[in-house]
Amino acid sequence: MPQAAPEPRKTLDPDRVAEWLARHPDFFVGREGLLQQLKVPHPETQGATSLLERLVHDLRGRAEGAEWRLEQLLDSARHNEAQYRRTRELVLALLEAEDNDALGQALATQLSERFQTPAVALWCPSTLTDRDPHPPQAPRHVLDDHTGQRLAALLEGRASRCARLTPTDWKRLLPHAKPPAKAGSCALARLTLGEPQGYLVLANPDPDHFRASMDTLFTEYLADVLVRLSVRLSEREHG
Repeated sequence: MPQAAPEPRKTLDPDRVAEWLARHPDFFVGREGLLQQLKVPHPETQGATSLLERLVHDLRGRAEGAEWRLEQLLDSARHNEAQYRRTRELVLALLEAEDNDALGQALATQLSERFQTPAVALWCPSTLTDRDPHPPQAPRHVLDDHTGQRLAALLEGRASRCARLTPTDWKRLLPHAKPPAKAGSCALARLTLGEPQGYLVLANPDPDHFRASMDTLFTEYLADVLVRLSVRLSEREHG
């Protein structure tokens, strides 16, 4: 009689095995010897390694990743603390100013020494300066129509914005500061307290120092502080 053909070898579906093991996480309890026999692909070289060695490798990688993330968080915390301290010293110096010219001088000094911002300008409407006994001193300037139109164009309808400055714009917006040979960059903000009170310009000769993608929350905060102090000082001087 002809010999019967052997039955095809049955194999388990790997996905079904994985699903079953996931439902029975205690399967290897009491079967530690089986764990030592299992071989898995080595993550870095050709060949196989034991399951336990692979687990140790994966755990070590996770620990290194967690350590790196923790270091990133610590760096961010240290940066935020340093930023807070610089901002605090800046605001305290502004609060000590006795008049608007002193306010502008304190602003320029603090930004240069603590924030690497070598040029700053405060543009004020003539309605806020026409009663001054002497013209505003740099970095304060009286806002004229041409300068106001250019600042408004650079802001593009926003409250604040970072942008590049051509040498021509630099000479117009920061007439007291030496212009760069090529383009510089700036952070702009409106000074507003119920109604427009002027503009704040922070500038750097590096065209990439103030990038268009940068957040301008600090510039807006500084503008809010300045406009309130400026109005208060004007009222005290002319009250």
